[in-house]
Amino acid sequence: MSKIRQYFSTLEITRGFFIALLNSAFIYLNYWGFMHPLLASALGLFSFYLLLASNTKTWFFSGAFIGIFWFWWISLSLKHYEMLWAIPIELVFIMLNYGFLFAFIAWVSHKIPAFFKLKTALLPLLFKSLGLLSLSYVHPFGFDWFKPELVFVESDFGIQKVQFALILLGISLALWRKQLPYLLVTLLALEPMTSQLEQRPKNIALITTHTTIQDKWNEHKHQEQFDAILKTIDAAIGEKKSLVILPESVFPIFLNHSEALMDELKRRAKHIAIVVGALYWDGQTPRNSTYIFTKNNLQIANKVLLVPFGEANPLPDFLSDWVNEVFYDNAVDYKASSTVSDYTIDGVTYRNAICFEATSEKLYEEGKNGKRPTHMIVLSNNGWFTPSIEPTLQKLLLMYYSKKYGTNIYHAVNMSPSYVIQDGKVF
Repeated sequence: MSKIRQYFSTLEITRGFFIALLNSAFIYLNYWGFMHPLLASALGLFSFYLLLASNTKTWFFSGAFIGIFWFWWISLSLKHYEMLWAIPIELVFIMLNYGFLFAFIAWVSHKIPAFFKLKTALLPLLFKSLGLLSLSYVHPFGFDWFKPELVFVESDFGIQKVQFALILLGISLALWRKQLPYLLVTLLALEPMTSQLEQRPKNIALITTHTTIQDKWNEHKHQEQFDAILKTIDAAIGEKKSLVILPESVFPIFLNHSEALMDELKRRAKHIAIVVGALYWDGQTPRNSTYIFTKNNLQIANKVLLVPFGEANPLPDFLSDWVNEVFYDNAVDYKASSTVSDYTIDGVTYRNAICFEATSEKLYEEGKNGKRPTHMIVLSNNGWFTPSIEPTLQKLLLMYYSKKYGTNIYHAVNMSPSYVIQDGKVF
């Protein structure tokens, strides 16, 4: 027991757990429908204050517990592959991944000043802050959902890098000087009051579906599901909507090879624009796609960023082939499009995004027109991870990007509520 204690103590584990709890509270409070900007601000400030004041071992446990609190839901997808035995392994992997990542930041932050024989206590604090600022650029296996500044997405503080840097600077100065008034520096990161939100567009029908993963891929239930989708579109036409948006892969077939279904959608598109998720087969590889039907046109926009392990294996080829053979019954990886897609409906240009990729910085880059997206249509299937906090974390990330880039987001979802995001606010 004494040998174990030389590596870590109960106090370090407890402190790490408490820091992670504070740092993750914004997700769970939003999930339960209870969040206030003042509370979000206080929780975020206190969690980073305690973290910056902690040693390397506490940083390890903080990172490990943050990894679990934020991302435990990832393992839920394994149940759909009948791999329940792998869930504990994946959870441990998540913990160690973020634990060592945090520990590395703290270790380097103390080693660099020591190497140069700089004895000031401020430098380790500044290096730790720099590490936290850099974490949103670290994407293990292409998974980029961890952004430390996301903690402040519903707070009175801004989420831009400069604002997060000011928050960390204020905390670092307060710890260095051991005087809390230095925290007033964080006030420079406060967001100005925003204008009143516009009303949700009344001409858009944003559809939520409730089809489980098991039912979605059950071919015997497809006709029933497809009939229900067509009736939903008919209802939108009856309500005089100009655009109906349906979730990712509501047609879990290669839609471009279903002539009868394509004809049904084209016929309805003479009365309403239809944006719907389905699969696409180009004769060689499958794609996860958005089909955009308008009066006299059909556009197909393919997914750009694939889900690591879910749609494409990020491992080297020799490992990827083995994993696909052993765990995924020799399934063929989806193929991603090389460029983002924009399309125009009724004079409004939308950026295409399918689930995972909408939470990535790449989708908010300038398109072929040289502009960032003002409007984005996102199609998601959250059935892989429900019930869990995944839809909540996804929503918070979309709020983050909407606030950061001024993008209005129209999100149609399977197995969790659909919504519109404007100026980082959901309605």
